[in-house]
Amino acid sequence: MVAVKHDDLSLAFDLVSYAAPAEHNAYVSLDTGKIYWTSDSSDAPDEEIPEDLETSDRYLAIPHKNALDLGRRLALRFVAQELPACYDQVEGFFRRQRAYVRFKDLLEREGVLEGWYSFEADAVECALRQWCAENGLELLET
Repeated sequence: MVAVKHDDLSLAFDLVSYAAPAEHNAYVSLDTGKIYWTSDSSDAPDEEIPEDLETSDRYLAIPHKNALDLGRRLALRFVAQELPACYDQVEGFFRRQRAYVRFKDLLEREGVLEGWYSFEADAVECALRQWCAENGLELLET
């Protein structure tokens, strides 16, 4: 079991999830626990990237938030719990562009935006811990 620093994994997960899936990527070395980053939008990485990063079974791709069910479905679960009367409206948000802007505006108007941030952070933490366990990674608190 390889150890991965919690802060490094969280940062890499945020980078991967910041953009559309596959635009930014991060990989954990199953030999060392080191995390490597790649991006379609940057010219050159700051560090040496292994040539077999995307092809070797010795590197594990860090998932995008959508792969861990932390995107639209998470937002809808929160609304179902906290603002059930707004569920259909929020579901409609996610059929158009700028869904998260509309979603967060609604949450702010309803006074539950901080609750959403807490709900989301807890869900991300739980999902990352589960992902680590499923993939044989030990998460080191730093």
